Amino acid sequence: MGNLRAPFRGIENDVRGRLQCYKQDWKSGLRSGIGILAPTTYIFFASALPVIAFGEQLSRDTDGSLSTVETLASTAICGIIHAILGGQPLLILGVAEPTVIMYTYLYNFAKGREDLGRELFLAWAGWVCVWTALLLFLLAIFNAGTVINRFTRIAGELFGMLIAVLFIQEAIKGMVSEFGIPKAEDPKSEKYQFQWLYTNGLLGIIFTFGLLYTALKSRKARSWWYGTGLFRSFIADYGVPLMVVAWTALSFSVPQKVPSGVPRRLYSPLAWESASLHHWTVVKDMGKVSPAYIFAAFIPAVMIAGLYFFDHSVASQMAQQKEFNLKNPSAYHYDILLLGFMTLLCGLIGLPPSNGVLPQSPMHSKSLAVLKRQLMRRKMVESAKESIRQKASNSEIYGKMQAVFIEMDSSPAVHPLTTSMVKELADLKEAVMKGDNAKDTFDPEKHIDAYLPVRVNEQRVSNLLQSLMVAASVFAMPAIKMIPTSVLWGYFAYMAIDSLPGNQFWERILLLFISPGRQYKVLEGVHASFVESVPFKFIVIFTLFQFVYFLVCFGITWIPIAGILFPLPFFLLISIRQYILPKLFPQHHLRELDAAEYEEVTGAPRVSINLSFNESEAPHLGNGDDGVEMCDAEILDELTTSRGELKVRTVSFSEEKRGQVYPEDAQLQ
Repeated sequence: MGNLRAPFRGIENDVRGRLQCYKQDWKSGLRSGIGILAPTTYIFFASALPVIAFGEQLSRDTDGSLSTVETLASTAICGIIHAILGGQPLLILGVAEPTVIMYTYLYNFAKGREDLGRELFLAWAGWVCVWTALLLFLLAIFNAGTVINRFTRIAGELFGMLIAVLFIQEAIKGMVSEFGIPKAEDPKSEKYQFQWLYTNGLLGIIFTFGLLYTALKSRKARSWWYGTGLFRSFIADYGVPLMVVAWTALSFSVPQKVPSGVPRRLYSPLAWESASLHHWTVVKDMGKVSPAYIFAAFIPAVMIAGLYFFDHSVASQMAQQKEFNLKNPSAYHYDILLLGFMTLLCGLIGLPPSNGVLPQSPMHSKSLAVLKRQLMRRKMVESAKESIRQKASNSEIYGKMQAVFIEMDSSPAVHPLTTSMVKELADLKEAVMKGDNAKDTFDPEKHIDAYLPVRVNEQRVSNLLQSLMVAASVFAMPAIKMIPTSVLWGYFAYMAIDSLPGNQFWERILLLFISPGRQYKVLEGVHASFVESVPFKFIVIFTLFQFVYFLVCFGITWIPIAGILFPLPFFLLISIRQYILPKLFPQHHLRELDAAEYEEVTGAPRVSINLSFNESEAPHLGNGDDGVEMCDAEILDELTTSRGELKVRTVSFSEEKRGQVYPEDAQLQ
């Protein structure tokens, strides 16, 4: 009730906090120089490829009413606005799969009604966006962001699994469609004769699985044994878009006797054609929608507003996890308010709205952490070497390095030197102050990497630049239209499979299929902490509950019109988690299974076969030998799940867990 009695309090605090560091956000990006281009390019490809794929999906599901031009334009416009005016500049915006699903339901509803039809579909969707924006305004004004912790891991992983399955479903439907004739096409055309349809389908299977396999392999390039670190990092960061280009190029190697429409390619009108230009004047058609449908638009708006609030807030939360050690304050309430304005704008100009996306947002933070680490390392090493040349004492060497760290890490929103900084640099101080023993002498070039804390280059430039690059892609449609649709189906499958590692729901499903005699193998590798701390029967019961609930959520998406209510079970899950699950599971086991963080336990080198499943000696971490080649990005990759969540790796599951507001402990304010 306290939130209702203090409207605008959250927005006011967010604006006040972010204004203090707004100028610094631009300075930090500009001071990075050309180094900012690496994370910018990386996140551009990570954002643009899904948006292109979603555009093709929308085009097929809405009979061409929306296409890749609209998804790219929405992503660019919302991204630019958020980069300049947004509260959390690390948050990446884009048209996401939930938006595609919702717009598909809206189109299927509209096209079957004479007083709406395909002609007024976008106008009616505009009214849905108007209602959605109003609801987002209310959520922001009355501080709804304070309850985001109510969406615990169980909800996030169920939602992630649902999206992964929908990606797989889209990939399968796409591959099957390669053997059929698209709507509104002439079946007498040569390319639609049986032999060429069959050829198109077989080529589609080759390109789909070819892109899927090579993309998954290139994604893991940093762990390859071969090639230099720079080469492996380049393939890991840009391998997926390179594979799209490679398979697209390969698609042009078919014999000349094959008709021009084989293999089938992405279809979208160009940005300057009339089919695209009419979207900008949709607002003029909104007055033609009858009042009954205007008020009926409130029903899907409730679902979309709740979905955007959840998706946007979780993406923002993942972009600023505590392990990133961000210095600038969050802005959950203000960002929801701004999302409302952007949703309203997109509805009025006939575009599908954009919101915060996963895993691109935490990927953005991670790429900027690598950049910040490189900048800090270079300046701190230079400072230490200069002090060593001047034959300074160990304390003076450390003092100079600390001064550089504080200067680069300072933020207008926090005090320049905090207790947390002193603690983070304690190991570095100890290493520098070892003494004059030649064996223990601190070499800044060799030894500093082990003692640098994680820092993120918090700025707005990379987000703005990548959004401008997406905007430029709108005018690169002639090149984008060369991509075979089957390559996009492979990319859908890649997004699904790549999102599964790190999803504990998926890992527990796999755990159920491991025979008892082989379960000791799990303990030999790095594994989630709940494997040791929770009895196996509770793991089974919790997983079966999640699986049944997932089937309910997935089943709702198949209901023709009522499928638009698919976000509803996720909202109900808040109450189920708070009031029902604590009665079915012991509290400490529930906290392990629904943990705030992805916690891992390092595996024991050898585990006796006769050990029970949840018995093992605490494993020990070994120290790496000098000369081991491991770049910053590779280290962060090992500590990050596919959805961008940083893992908390311990040597014992009994270590004290980090704080989370659990439903059974918290009172709504």
